[in-house]
Amino acid sequence: MITVNGTTITVSTKTLDAVLEAGTLVSLRSKSGREYLTEASAASPTLEIVFRGRDKRPVKTCAQGRVVCTGLSDTCAEIRFDALDGNGVLSVTEDEENGDLCIEPEVSSARYGVLAARWTVSGFDPAMKLTAPFFQGIDMDPEDELIRNRKWIWPHRWEAGLCIFHDDAGGFWVHCRDTAYRAKSLVTGEKQTISFDSEAWGPVDRSLSAGGLIWRVNVFDGGWQVPAAEYRRWLWEAYGLGREEARRPAWQKDIRLALSWAPADQELLKTLAKKVDPKTVLLHIPHWRTHGYDQCYPDFTPSEEFKEYLRFARTLGFHVMPHANSVDMDPSMPEYKYVGDFKYRDIENGTLMGWSWGIPMPHTNTSLDENRQYNVMVKIHPGLALWRALLAENIEKALGQLEYGTDVVFTDVTLCSYNLDNSLIDNTTTMEGMARLIDHVSRIHGGIAVGGEGLNEITMQKLSFAQVHLFDFNLNGEPLARTGKCDLNRFLFGRLCVPFGYSGLGGRDRDEEIRSQVHLEHGAVPTIIVGNAGDIETPTPEVARMLKLAAE
Repeated sequence: MITVNGTTITVSTKTLDAVLEAGTLVSLRSKSGREYLTEASAASPTLEIVFRGRDKRPVKTCAQGRVVCTGLSDTCAEIRFDALDGNGVLSVTEDEENGDLCIEPEVSSARYGVLAARWTVSGFDPAMKLTAPFFQGIDMDPEDELIRNRKWIWPHRWEAGLCIFHDDAGGFWVHCRDTAYRAKSLVTGEKQTISFDSEAWGPVDRSLSAGGLIWRVNVFDGGWQVPAAEYRRWLWEAYGLGREEARRPAWQKDIRLALSWAPADQELLKTLAKKVDPKTVLLHIPHWRTHGYDQCYPDFTPSEEFKEYLRFARTLGFHVMPHANSVDMDPSMPEYKYVGDFKYRDIENGTLMGWSWGIPMPHTNTSLDENRQYNVMVKIHPGLALWRALLAENIEKALGQLEYGTDVVFTDVTLCSYNLDNSLIDNTTTMEGMARLIDHVSRIHGGIAVGGEGLNEITMQKLSFAQVHLFDFNLNGEPLARTGKCDLNRFLFGRLCVPFGYSGLGGRDRDEEIRSQVHLEHGAVPTIIVGNAGDIETPTPEVARMLKLAAE
């Protein structure tokens, strides 16, 4: 039931009771009577227009503005805002099936450059922790310096569209049910404030509005696993992921150890096979092509040395995963003339989104072509069918040259999906395009397992393995240890995709020991990084621990 009295909207569902005052959520109670918000919630800006350049303007707190609340039915109301910088609408509805309070924000302005509609919840109980899918899962004080005052872009940093506030007894959560790959972000503020951005698709230089996402609020009893299980159930139904489970190779579940950045060293394999069953080991091999590492993509021609290594490894039973790429390419390669117009461009300023070693990212066609020695790479939009075709053809060509075939291939930078200045190619976003790219690769060579970099709710649908990053990529020591003890992403995605570690996993110092432990706490399989057979024969204590875990 939803009732309107002036600017006050009262909501009562089968699970919660809530009050919105002039659009601000000022009360959120469970049916048992527990209040999750404090008086500080009244100070929330509620709804803001975010323009490009990080310029945000409220559409409520303005002397010349007005707020109009209208009840449309017993389960639907809306709040309309008029202000100097723009207009806004909050649609408030009840999901009668599950008791969700559903909030849909929209903003518009006569001023160009509207990037997002930002809806904010503030004043939540400071005793509660925040559980969120940042870097495979955090369960932390929301005021921790590592997470406050930050924007988390979906799905690159905010790896699934939910966040959970809880203590030992329960809490509340906010999530969206989006199957259209819409651009969105989560903003963690200060003093118990969290915001949700519904973004306009780029280009936004002439954008006048943003919205289109429904944010769902509900309460729960128990641990964070309760709402996470509900979100997982929705994911499986919404995307038909039962079919994807059936496509995973049977041997995926047998993997007990991963070697990241493994050298193509036969002596290492001989030594490792004495300690761990090779059939339970996944080998990530970066150096396997006639070209150097991260050079000349998308040419994946295998070297003669790798062909011999692969024969030996497969004879022993190891699963060998050669390192390819998903969207990065060398602009001096011949394929560039077909796809060069479809490079990633930043949504705020239109700059090229790529990378290089040792020089700034070039922005002329001449410098893109002439700097191969600096490993200049551009990112090609995966929504482009032509790019997906060229990539799959080149990987298939390379695999066809291997007498002893492999059953898995690695596609790098699959985490790199963003809202772009050129957001839609073939009417497809980078998020949907990345899922289609991984799926396309998985169907070559008679069907092959695919590994990738990073793990989120889009890539997990098609990846069998994911090389995952720890918090902020390079964080170490005690700060990194604070981000552990939460396996949220493994809980959400583990039925489809097995995570393994990325870097600093040789156990050579205390920082590397912590990195190994945090990976385990996030649900990754034991992972080591070693350089030769001696590192297996006389391992560091941490590598010895990983080998023991894998052999148990």
